[in-house]
Amino acid sequence: MNEEVQSFVSHLVELRNRLLRIFAGIIIVFIALFHWSDQIYALLAMPMLKSLPVGGQMIATDVTTPFFVPMKVTLMSAFLISLPNTLYQIWAFVAPGLYDHEKRMVLPLVVASTLLFLVGMAFAYFLVFPVVFHFMNSVAPEGVAVMTDISKYLDFVLGMFLAFGVTFEVPIAVILLVQFGIISVEKLREARSYVIVGAFVIAAIVTPPDVLSQIMLAVPLWLLYEVGVIVAGMMVKQRSIA
Repeated sequence: MNEEVQSFVSHLVELRNRLLRIFAGIIIVFIALFHWSDQIYALLAMPMLKSLPVGGQMIATDVTTPFFVPMKVTLMSAFLISLPNTLYQIWAFVAPGLYDHEKRMVLPLVVASTLLFLVGMAFAYFLVFPVVFHFMNSVAPEGVAVMTDISKYLDFVLGMFLAFGVTFEVPIAVILLVQFGIISVEKLREARSYVIVGAFVIAAIVTPPDVLSQIMLAVPLWLLYEVGVIVAGMMVKQRSIA
């Protein structure tokens, strides 16, 4: 019993140390980026600013917003930049308890899921935002000046980043479902028509009400599902051969 208690306490200490290292990594990067917080926010706001008419600008309606919004953006940037350290600390904590075949599967999936999430964010920033913001500004009634509050803009951008980041995780979810035996590749192929309909329903809920931005979420969601099915099928074949 004493050995079990000591083992449990040692795991808690190890977890605390890993969490502290994750937190320290984020804080160090945040401090390093603090001086450029305004420039970082300007980079995030660029898709909106480019879509505004000449002389258009964004506004801040709260007294503290001009300070806290750039800080939030900088903190988000610090989290993304320090992500390799975060993933390493998580991996170092859980790896000793995994079997060799689990290590071979988990590590590539963690790396791939992280990269896919970042690719989803980049897809939203470079392709979706210009289309969405141009549409929103073009449908404004005559005489209405579009001046988005920077806090609400940040909330919208973070929501879209999350939506597209999660969307690009679909192949990982499909692979895990097949690997754990929850569903077969054949069933996934049979569900293709339902997935396509579901992709457009999800896109209609998540994105603004213009058709183009909905298509820009629904089509990648469907294609990524197909990629996941193909990769899962290849993995099943390799496993059966082995």
